[in-house]
Amino acid sequence: MLVVDDEPTIAEVVARYLERAGYRTRVASDGAQALELVARQRPDLVVLDLMLPGVDGLEVMRRLREQDRERIALILLTAKGEESDRIIGLRLGADDYVVKPFSPAELVARVDAVLRRVDTSPAQEAPIELSDMTIDAAARRVFVRGEEAQLTQREFDVLLFLARHPGQAFSRNQLMDAIWQYSFYTDTSTVTVHIRRLRAKIESDPAQPRHIETVWGVGYRFAP
Repeated sequence: MLVVDDEPTIAEVVARYLERAGYRTRVASDGAQALELVARQRPDLVVLDLMLPGVDGLEVMRRLREQDRERIALILLTAKGEESDRIIGLRLGADDYVVKPFSPAELVARVDAVLRRVDTSPAQEAPIELSDMTIDAAARRVFVRGEEAQLTQREFDVLLFLARHPGQAFSRNQLMDAIWQYSFYTDTSTVTVHIRRLRAKIESDPAQPRHIETVWGVGYRFAP
């Protein structure tokens, strides 16, 4: 686990809470140091402040995504006024974000949720085979028209959940509860962002999606 924040008090408090929860944690105070620590030892998850001196958080994200095929899990720390950066971060593949000021206990819950999805992937589940797509839950890989789609952990979770329930409509709140795994998270706009990104990666025509359909007034459903 790596915590990256240039405010020592925040970094120390977050690290202390994560260590109490049983996670081995390192701390970096800027983007360059974060990249150096990742190069030395790859963490399972990075808690990353967007506003960093020198190499900022978004640039750290870009470099991590370019270098790491297995895609380290990322949770962003953002200020209330950083909505545009937050959206860019989600598009780059962030798995979650927390707006400052935040509760360290809430952050630990989000870390738990992200890592739980990885740790509990079903080992024996047969791939879901569609005419133009294969979803392999055990390997956490998706092949679309013969090519592997590069999905983030969260994008894969959304796709897998919907594909396991074909034809069933889910609201954004239901998707938050089922996939993000904590009910107190109230900003469902992140669901919309993930659906948009997912369509861009798996649909032949994202403007007229074949698989991930919008159910107006409700949410989304999966069409095999």
